[in-house]
Amino acid sequence: MIADKSYVSASQLHSLIQRIQGLPMGQQVKSFLDYLTVEAGLSVNTVLGYGRDLVGFLCFCQNLGVADVTQVDPLLIQRYMEHLAKAPRADTSIKRFLAAVRMFLRFCKLEGLIKDDLAVVLDGPKVWQRLPKVCSKDQMIGLLASPSPDDQFYLRDRAILELLYATGLRATELSTLRVNDLNLGIGYLRCIGKGGRERVIPIGQKAIEAVTEYLSELRPCLAGPKAEDYLFLSRTGRPLSRIEVWRLVKKYAVRAGMPRGLSTHTIRHCFATHLLTGGADLRSVQEMLGHVSIATTQVYTHVDYQRLREVHKRYHPRP
Repeated sequence: MIADKSYVSASQLHSLIQRIQGLPMGQQVKSFLDYLTVEAGLSVNTVLGYGRDLVGFLCFCQNLGVADVTQVDPLLIQRYMEHLAKAPRADTSIKRFLAAVRMFLRFCKLEGLIKDDLAVVLDGPKVWQRLPKVCSKDQMIGLLASPSPDDQFYLRDRAILELLYATGLRATELSTLRVNDLNLGIGYLRCIGKGGRERVIPIGQKAIEAVTEYLSELRPCLAGPKAEDYLFLSRTGRPLSRIEVWRLVKKYAVRAGMPRGLSTHTIRHCFATHLLTGGADLRSVQEMLGHVSIATTQVYTHVDYQRLREVHKRYHPRP
């Protein structure tokens, strides 16, 4: 019997991560691969490719006695680029290796593991240019309606989906929310994002109603001695992890017949894009997403092709 390809890939990724953890900077690379899976919503095969490409960089660092990402500097990166250039590899392979290292170093900078943006030293192709496809507003409504009242955790799951779409929270940010972080009376929540940066995000009425119902009817039944004051709890009363949130979204995306690859990151992407399409200003969306630079938010300014067609039809002298 032929093994399922997705299972084989997951098994290969698990084995690769075990190997990576035995190398210098292995834990940081593992965190990066977790980010690609959970936050960026990349496929197992794509994450596997990044991991394989980074193994070469880790081995290179190990041979030079570099044991921590804080020891990586522009000179070391230059030596690695020269090392790749001397090897019998195609230019496309070299660019792929450099892209993996660049994104890893950028992740380390965002996480506060290094101070300088070493990624700018690397000369190579831009990656992640193709963002997840934006779901239409009708598709998002279908996703939000996918939990059934017959589901055991219907109230919790509905509240999670509504809150994700209402606020654009990352999976990690949602899983670490505490009850006191929400002020449902005035419709705001307080979120601690990347780098420990705090931001305040408005909550829409639909999300307020869903969270209120969950808090009053289901959460008291789930709360256990270790629950503390985390907002979303599992069946055992412990806080939901970001991976569990990611799996929950995947489950309902399949049920709603959504495009493949939809994840919490996609919902965040839809949150930003739908706001901008509706007329929100870029600066406000930047604040709600928690981006340090407005240039990061600008990737969400996609052209709404349907709206473009309507404008052309309405105003062109020969429609």
